[in-house]
Amino acid sequence: MNDPYLNDRLPDNLPDDPMHWVAAWIADATDKAVKRNPNAMALVTVSDDALPSARMVLCKDFHADPGYLVFYTNYRSVKARQIAGNPNVAVLFHWDQLGRQVRIGGQAVRSPAAESDAYFASRDWGSQLGAWGSDQSEPLESRGALIRQVGKRAMKLGVNVAKNLQSIIGSERPVLQRPEHWGGYRVWASSVELWIEGKDRIHDRARWERQLVRQDDDAFVTGAWTGTRLQP
Repeated sequence: MNDPYLNDRLPDNLPDDPMHWVAAWIADATDKAVKRNPNAMALVTVSDDALPSARMVLCKDFHADPGYLVFYTNYRSVKARQIAGNPNVAVLFHWDQLGRQVRIGGQAVRSPAAESDAYFASRDWGSQLGAWGSDQSEPLESRGALIRQVGKRAMKLGVNVAKNLQSIIGSERPVLQRPEHWGGYRVWASSVELWIEGKDRIHDRARWERQLVRQDDDAFVTGAWTGTRLQP
């Protein structure tokens, strides 16, 4: 039996909620390993002077209900500073091999600390050390300076690493706690656009919108989705 979420067109009667389609598309791209990071997405933020800025990040969690995705970063990075000034962001997934694209607009809020702690603990040890060692987005004199900086910070954390950072000197790796300047963001979707490639450029395209009302630091009360089919 075919999965209706994976058909080559959207149904004539648009679904009430597009987020389950997005979840199915991410899962399908992951199962088929269509690229090295099938969960990669472009994240667009806006500066104080209204200049857009885009970069690739990884979607580490997706909750179709109530409708948000999660990524992680340094809270002192450019993207984080821009989110602090303007929480409205845009996200783009594109799987060329599958002929599918998703655009999401919404608001980014910091994840609960416990959620960020749990994810940090699941990361490999090198990535944990890197979160402590890098001042993301800040100017850097040279790669050698970065290696020295990471090494010095590792020593302060009780980790004696080799000069090339490729190994630790000693038999035990201490448990590293999540730094306060690093953690997750939840992007709550207020708009979703699904796009399916079609022959002769007769693509299938639809957009959904809903209202978000801030409930607390990391959650919103969400309205019902309203969908509209769009010309390609």
